[in-house]
Amino acid sequence: MTAPRLEIDLDKIHHNALTLVARLGRRGISVTGVTKAALGSPEIACVWLQAGVRGLGDSRIENIGAMRRAQVSASMTLIRTPMLSQADEVVALADVSINSELDVISALSTAAQKANRTHGIVLMVELGDLREGIMPADLEKTVRAALRFPNIVFEGIGTNLACRSGVSPDHRNMGEISGLADSLDSTFGKIVSMVSGGNSANLNWALSGAATGRINNLRLGEALLLGREPLHRQPINGLHTDAITLIAEVIESKDKPTKPRGEIAQSAFGEVTPGDDLGSIMQSIFAIGRQDIDPDGLEPPSGIKILAASSDHLVADSSKYNGHLTIGSEIAFQLNYSALLRAMTSPFVTKNISTPATPAKPHAESARSFCA
Repeated sequence: MTAPRLEIDLDKIHHNALTLVARLGRRGISVTGVTKAALGSPEIACVWLQAGVRGLGDSRIENIGAMRRAQVSASMTLIRTPMLSQADEVVALADVSINSELDVISALSTAAQKANRTHGIVLMVELGDLREGIMPADLEKTVRAALRFPNIVFEGIGTNLACRSGVSPDHRNMGEISGLADSLDSTFGKIVSMVSGGNSANLNWALSGAATGRINNLRLGEALLLGREPLHRQPINGLHTDAITLIAEVIESKDKPTKPRGEIAQSAFGEVTPGDDLGSIMQSIFAIGRQDIDPDGLEPPSGIKILAASSDHLVADSSKYNGHLTIGSEIAFQLNYSALLRAMTSPFVTKNISTPATPAKPHAESARSFCA
């Protein structure tokens, strides 16, 4: 079988989604399954829909287009503010988009009128992580302006935390967005149907037993795929953390010194290799590199230590591995979100998606209603 490759277990991914949909459902929170780290995989989208996710979200309109062409039938949300240059495409392919700029909403309105359809918007609110979002003090006037655009349907508000600055969701910022939803309803009538509180980083808060207020949706990707919460990268109880593994092939394995020889300057990626002399080791090289993965996001098996990576080579110390790594042997690595995102995007990494052992039972409708 071709290496490098991702081994993707749909049964485990379905289990993760089914478990979190049920747990969050008891808290009055629906799940939007975020497919961006899966490169809009129709197979993964389908098992999530069968597990009961409310809809699908992706940051790239190209991925949404791919799922549409694969006849995945679901509400789809573009979870990155649309580019003005893609307004027509966004309206054609996405049911909803998140927004923070009135100029973009105006373009979406124009595109929706031309297409004789409506387009839903969720306005993002800045709550401290300093990525996208309207400042809370400006939210009311932005909503007032957004409500005037023809063919635009105001769905609600949302926020995003822990992506840029690592700000953790808690009772204060979640209470703030709940309060903003109440304020908008008080001013404009009952207009806020969705309050999307964030992403997988919200799970510790959402499942802690704390009051959830108006939060009724989370956008989950990492937790469904990798079974971990992003704040501390800890496993989530009852979920599979090995639903996706990376397989890489050994292309060299030799005794080599640990101290480089010669005048030392920067490496190809601007790094300076430590000059410590730790003696000779068994150095193994895998046929994968930074073009395909984030080497800092890989967890090798016991006895293998990753030392460095160039564009196409992953260098490791395999001295303590149980048995010599022969040329052509394959080793399985666990991935974090960063490594998975890059591996899914690389055309040089094969994606081997398993066939479920038993067809997943749909949560509400038949599987055929979701996927052709």
